[in-house]
Amino acid sequence: MAGEITETGELYSPYVGLVYMFNLIVGTGALTMPKAFASAGWLVSLFLLVFLGFMSFVTTTFVVEAMAAANAQLRWKRMENRQEEDDDSSSTASDSDSLVQDSYERAEKRPILSVQRRGSPNLFEITDRVEMGQMASMFFSKVGVNLFYFCIIVYLYGDLAIYAAAVPFSLMQVSCSATGNDSCGVEADTKYNDTDLCWGRLRRVDVYRIYLAVFTLLLGPFTFFDVQKTKYLQILTSLMRWVAFTIMIVLALVRIGRGHGEGHPPLADLSGVRNLFGVCVYSFMCQHSLPSLLTPVSSKRHLTRLVFLDYVLILAFYSLLCFTAIFCFRGDSLLDMYTLNFARCDIVSAAAVRFFLGLFPVFTISTNFPIIAVTLRNNWKTLFHREGGTYPWVVDRVVFPTITLVPPVLVAFCTHDLESLVGITGAYAGTGIQYVIPAFLVYLCRRDTQLALGPRAANQHRSPFHHTFWVGFVLLWAFSCFLFVTANIVLSETKI
Repeated sequence: MAGEITETGELYSPYVGLVYMFNLIVGTGALTMPKAFASAGWLVSLFLLVFLGFMSFVTTTFVVEAMAAANAQLRWKRMENRQEEDDDSSSTASDSDSLVQDSYERAEKRPILSVQRRGSPNLFEITDRVEMGQMASMFFSKVGVNLFYFCIIVYLYGDLAIYAAAVPFSLMQVSCSATGNDSCGVEADTKYNDTDLCWGRLRRVDVYRIYLAVFTLLLGPFTFFDVQKTKYLQILTSLMRWVAFTIMIVLALVRIGRGHGEGHPPLADLSGVRNLFGVCVYSFMCQHSLPSLLTPVSSKRHLTRLVFLDYVLILAFYSLLCFTAIFCFRGDSLLDMYTLNFARCDIVSAAAVRFFLGLFPVFTISTNFPIIAVTLRNNWKTLFHREGGTYPWVVDRVVFPTITLVPPVLVAFCTHDLESLVGITGAYAGTGIQYVIPAFLVYLCRRDTQLALGPRAANQHRSPFHHTFWVGFVLLWAFSCFLFVTANIVLSETKI
């Protein structure tokens, strides 16, 4: 749950942190990117991918700077408390969880040199894991904190809806193809509708909803309990992810090299930009997990450079995955979940590989669904938490888990259009988490740091984009994206 300062835990090297960050960013969004890439045209898609990657890097450096500023203020507050105890041993100790506002007044009364000594670079070392919710409570007003949690909750709902739709959709595609006339999978020119028959008289949409019901019954109960992500489970899912991505890229390259590529993507098609934008924003989402990811890094001396290297590698990987996909498959034959395109005999001859790729989202997403559900449930609790109050058992154990589980399952019941689900989640909640929240965090933390530590306090983790122009540019870009996506949705509905 966001909002608590926890122990750093086991430290790891910067390069291990780089791998963890890479694995965090490259997830489900990458599987929906090839279709969005093909629908918007390769040139427009490449430009937007690079630009959104750059914007994500900018806001990542904002979050890192805010993490350092939060550590500095917490450390300075502890130093102030210790000094007060030394000056007056008979006075009671200050509450360790009090806000830093009282310290501002003391800072204004102290000599400026005393404040500057406290503004040393070591003060900004990132040693305490200060989650996004804690930073929001430190730097935002009460309204801002509520808006922060609202944005996080909407994003997590979108995540759960995507996961709840992706697993049954993948199972439906694999099982209906296996029981069809072509036991090897989907033919190149075949376009299935939800009303097509799958099992006897059962339509494909009926099979999808049966799988959704089973998925909900099996994984839904975990929402009512506490679930912890184990280290070994993370290693297993990461290994499966990289085996699947490597197989798909190699198979697509081999097919293109043999001259069997079917794709002839256009340079640009503006009608597909809306979904591409949301998918790209979703695919670069990492800002909300940076505190738990970067705090355990043992040496943070070149942290910004390592993050930049990570983004370059991720851009290269996304480009390789998407370009091999759009030149290997025709744009109208690309499925929402890219792994399902490899269910054809002429692509993969080995049945085991076909089933592994087809069921790959089932394994990886199923392990993440309970964790995200518990995170969403805990954020609901934090949003409505009252100081010193506790929830009744029914509210704590029944109401919060129910309002967590039911809405995404209902959305998945109504639609399995993964590209649209990812696009909308990324375009709205993703814009808030990736652009708006980091921009306000860094702006307000700079103001509060100057009040508490003086204008010359040196933050060694300061963002390279430290000019106020970049904060305004990120907010302007976020607002423009919101208007653009909303206008496109309205126009699309009007045409229908």
